[in-house]
Amino acid sequence: MSEQRFPLPPEAIDQSHYLSILSRAPAEAVKCFADQLIPDLGVIEVLHNRTGLIMASMTDSAQGTPFYLGEVLVAEAHVRLDATEGYAACLGRDLQQALAIAVLDAAIVSGRARAKIDQFIQLQATTLEAADQVLLEQVAQTRVELETF
Repeated sequence: MSEQRFPLPPEAIDQSHYLSILSRAPAEAVKCFADQLIPDLGVIEVLHNRTGLIMASMTDSAQGTPFYLGEVLVAEAHVRLDATEGYAACLGRDLQQALAIAVLDAAIVSGRARAKIDQFIQLQATTLEAADQVLLEQVAQTRVELETF
């Protein structure tokens, strides 16, 4: 089966899903994986790669009204791979992590190395789900049941 070399239609890609996984995955794993793919991707133009503050919003669980929790430091990157652009933002100040995610985003949208990237994302998703499950089990152990009259 040959790799697709044309941009995939937007409805075929759940960008929010894979960017969420990549931004939560261990930074070193994402950077190493992107470094392995870069030689096969061609010319990559970095449009910007910087840190900044964004407002973190939350929703009040009782009233359902939105409010701002505070400022969060993020690293963001915007790249161009031929005619396809990729973007990433992740918590913290790791500019290389943001750049790696943006490169992977551009590669996915352009259809390059799609099988390898999909396999990597699936591995990271499985690892993150297992870690989330362990955390949920640890939190469940702290649950206190109160009797009310």
